Amino acid sequence: MSKKRNKSQLPIKAPLKDAEQGITSDYIGGDALDDLLSKLIKSVEVAKASREGLPEKIWMKRQFAVGVNDVTRVLERMPAATAATHSGHSSTEAITDKALCRAPPVLLQVVLVAADCNPKWLTKHIPTLASTRQVPVLCLKDNKESSLRLGQVVNVRTALAIGVKARDSIINKAIDEVLKTANLVAKEP
Repeated sequence: MSKKRNKSQLPIKAPLKDAEQGITSDYIGGDALDDLLSKLIKSVEVAKASREGLPEKIWMKRQFAVGVNDVTRVLERMPAATAATHSGHSSTEAITDKALCRAPPVLLQVVLVAADCNPKWLTKHIPTLASTRQVPVLCLKDNKESSLRLGQVVNVRTALAIGVKARDSIINKAIDEVLKTANLVAKEP
C-alpha cells in the first residue's frame, strides 16, 4: 500500500492561495448585501420596461451570464488583461486572424458569487479566472441563502454566480455605484 500521488492529484497552491487571500476580506453581507440586491432588482425592473419587444428570457441573457458554466465560459472568451484594458477596448496587437473570424467577445462588468454555497472551489476558481481578465468579483455571504437571493435578481430559483455584461444600461450604472462604494470600503483601514 504505497501512498504515491500522480501529478494530477498534487494540489496547486500558489494561484489559489493568492486568490483566496484577496477574496476572504471582500465578502458582502448584512445591510450592504440587502442594499446591493435591492438596487440590482430595482434596476432590472426599470430596464425590463425598455427591453425593445424582446422576450424576457432573451433580454436576460443579453444582460447577464447566469450560472457557473455560463460565467466561466464568458470569462474564458474574454481577452486576457494584458491584451485588453478594463474598458474593453483591445489593443491592435492583440487582434489575430482567428479573432477576426469570431464575433467580438462579451465583456463582463462584474461577477457576483454566492460565497457561502456548497462547492468551495467556486470561490477560488471564478475569482482567479476573473482576476486574469481584470473583472471585479463581489462575494455575497448570507447564511447559505445568498444563492437564493442572487437568483431573485435574474428570476431563477438559485444562482451560484452571475456575470453582469458590460452594456450601457441602467443595470450597469447601478453596478458602477456599488463598485465605487465597495472600493471605498475596501480602502479604509
